Amino acid sequence: MKLLITGANGQLGRELETLIHTGVSSSGSIPEAFHHAELYKTDLPELDLSDLHSTRDYISSIHPDIIINCAAYTNVDGCERNQETAYLANTVGPKNLAICAEKIGATLIHVSTDYVFDGKDNHGIPRTEQDPPAPLSVYGSTKLAGENYVKQFCSKYFIVRTAWLYSPYGKNFVKTICNAGRKYGRLEVVNDQFGNPTNAADLAYMILQLAATDAYGLYHCTGSGICSWFDFASKIIEYAGIEAAVIPCTTEEYKAKHPESADRPRWSALDCSKLEQVTGCRMRDWQSALKDYFEKADTYETV
Repeated sequence: MKLLITGANGQLGRELETLIHTGVSSSGSIPEAFHHAELYKTDLPELDLSDLHSTRDYISSIHPDIIINCAAYTNVDGCERNQETAYLANTVGPKNLAICAEKIGATLIHVSTDYVFDGKDNHGIPRTEQDPPAPLSVYGSTKLAGENYVKQFCSKYFIVRTAWLYSPYGKNFVKTICNAGRKYGRLEVVNDQFGNPTNAADLAYMILQLAATDAYGLYHCTGSGICSWFDFASKIIEYAGIEAAVIPCTTEEYKAKHPESADRPRWSALDCSKLEQVTGCRMRDWQSALKDYFEKADTYETV
């Protein structure tokens, strides 16, 4: 089997590479189908997915059986300032991959986001794949458009929505909170936006479990359990052993201090029961996965 990872230098791409090479994670062993996979990986500047001709030539030369698209412009505030960049990365790139995957009969696994939802009160019920999306931000709208192109142009696809992703690699909320806690000793974090923190290693594991099936379609995949950004930050500080105070604030208070920031959904918790039914696996609860992250911190390049 030939497996191609696009956006391979990001959080999820690097966790997928590690998982395929080692064959095992804290969640368990990878499916047998991937034990001897021939792995290819690419990212900018080697391949610009917004260029259809280059993408087609690259994929045709490899002819992968499965393409996992981890490439995206995920800076939510940056997307508001750089809308063309967001559109090319989050919409045009997935469209081109879908076209190329269909041409060679490959399966495309495309990673999307909880930010496709508007965050309106859902009576405490996590969002399912059947709930209508209504993004608030450029990031959310460009990711949703990418989803729709994947559905339109590729017949063998998995769209996997995740949320609040963190890993030892790149920029993420866990590393931001740790660095800010050490530097300032006091943090204000919103306490009225709720979702699901997700360890990228767990997401990588579940993507491979899903990829071993032919149950194509749209799936939600996040850490189990729901919390606010304040709850998440508080546990980060606790598990990291950092002496810092975490102070709750409202979205309005944060927005007043950061008027340039993009709107974010207040309720974007995702229901992952469909994924569990298909794979027979369940994501770890977010606190256990976060604690495991810090327990292994000395093996990472950086925390």
